[in-house]
Amino acid sequence: MAKLTTDMKDLIDQAFAFIATVDENGNPQVGPKGTMRVLDDTHLIYNEETGRQAWHNLNDNHKIAVAFHPFPGLKGIRVEGKATIYKDGKIFDDSAAYAADKQLPAPLAAVVITVDRIVRLDAGPHAGEEIENSPIVE
Repeated sequence: MAKLTTDMKDLIDQAFAFIATVDENGNPQVGPKGTMRVLDDTHLIYNEETGRQAWHNLNDNHKIAVAFHPFPGLKGIRVEGKATIYKDGKIFDDSAAYAADKQLPAPLAAVVITVDRIVRLDAGPHAGEEIENSPIVE
């Protein structure tokens, strides 16, 4: 697993997240996830609230990318990894409590993303540089 630094975690806290998934026909999908947050040094988490296209895609193919780019700003990151879906248990219960505390809809599930790869989304000459690539080999 790739590890998020303190600076990356701070950036994630300040940025709005967009996830990218792909359907069974290879069609890409991008959408916002307002509940995206850091779970720990090697995982992100968000509450799945709508159960629509990204949800459908993740149930079929667990690969996901998340882009973080605060505005205004010239630095951002893309995190790539594998999504694991939780519909019950402690992780789900914690996500439901997060939603209640923030006065958000109850989640259909909690989605935990294992951070495998981190790429710079900075403006300028460092755009697209790989920061870390440490996928789990299954």
